[in-house]
Amino acid sequence: MNRPLPPLNALRAFEAAARHLSMAKAAEELNVTPGALSHQIRGLEALLGVELFERGVRSIALTGAGARLYPGLRTAFLHMREAVDALGEADRDRVLVVSALPGFTAKWLAPRLYRFAEAHPEIDTRVSSSGALANFRTDGVHVALRNLPADFVTEPDLVIERLFEASYTPVCSPKLIERLGPFETPEALRKAPLIHDDSLATWTKTIGWPEWFARAGVDAVDASRGLRFSSADHALDATVEGAGVLLASDVLAYDELRTGRLVMPFDLKMPSGRVYCVVCPKRLQDRPNVRAFRDWAKAEAQGMKWDACKGAGTRALTDDIRQSRKPGRQKA
Repeated sequence: MNRPLPPLNALRAFEAAARHLSMAKAAEELNVTPGALSHQIRGLEALLGVELFERGVRSIALTGAGARLYPGLRTAFLHMREAVDALGEADRDRVLVVSALPGFTAKWLAPRLYRFAEAHPEIDTRVSSSGALANFRTDGVHVALRNLPADFVTEPDLVIERLFEASYTPVCSPKLIERLGPFETPEALRKAPLIHDDSLATWTKTIGWPEWFARAGVDAVDASRGLRFSSADHALDATVEGAGVLLASDVLAYDELRTGRLVMPFDLKMPSGRVYCVVCPKRLQDRPNVRAFRDWAKAEAQGMKWDACKGAGTRALTDDIRQSRKPGRQKA
């Protein structure tokens, strides 16, 4: 009949103490007190019915029994470590954790991520969406998509690659234009319902409706009125439904502008002074999964057709509305 094995923690305590020939060093390695470690070893000795150490005033030494037990345990723990590390190596290149801001995740990353998944079915991608910057050392994040100042200073332990710079411009839904009439000049927005993305305050104090109206030369306008949202994606969703005119990031509004769900009434844009970047620790930059995502994100950014968003459909839509309002004009 097989003899039951002693508790694993007790065997581990003995192996560490035998390797260091020091209770204090073994306790430090295992993150326990020397007293707790000694208690585990004495329990092991009682269970086995032998003494494993000769204990001196300031030192310990293996007994004959301890010397016979140690090599086998040492080999066993090394094999366990190798097995765990081998499993970790396999998972390391399979799992990819990406951190991104909620608005950017909803409006840019999520609609495109299926292409990365199709190109790299061997990678298990997990997106962590949070308003807080991820800590690469403690949060388990491998790569991040971040909104940084355009004049950011590169940190020595990070790889930071630019994707694109965001600008801000009014956008609205064709539904709103049909309801309220074409916005031919910025003055037309004096009485238009406005929508505010309050998450802008997180990044800049110099971009908002008051600043845009001032740049457009429109004075004495109440720019504080209208709906307010704490996240950009919710503000854009309301704008698509025709709730008002939003001062939006052209990056986050890109897909809606490309498809015509939103239009830009004016060509006046305000540079944000910020850039979206793909960021990873230098120690991870050459991992296959991290490199694949970095290359994919840069290719997606380069493939964006900005010319198609510069007032895409705005003038044609305005003309169509004018024509539809002429007497005798029949809808097709």
